[in-house]
Amino acid sequence: MKKTFNHISSETTESSLNKNTEIDKIKTTNVNILLNRVRLDQKRTLKKRIVSSIVLTGLVSALAIYFII
Repeated sequence: MKKTFNHISSETTESSLNKNTEIDKIKTTNVNILLNRVRLDQKRTLKKRIVSSIVLTGLVSALAIYFII
């Protein structure tokens, strides 16, 4: 016959609940801050892509003009 222990002391449950709420308080971050960071990163990558494509297009055009003339 198996013995099961269903008795959980109230001290352990209270301490675990307190720890969980403390962890939740520490890890909370404002969602708007995260969204703004993502938007800024997207703007930066878009600017980098635009600048690099302009530089690449200019370089190819300059080489084409140089070899044609």
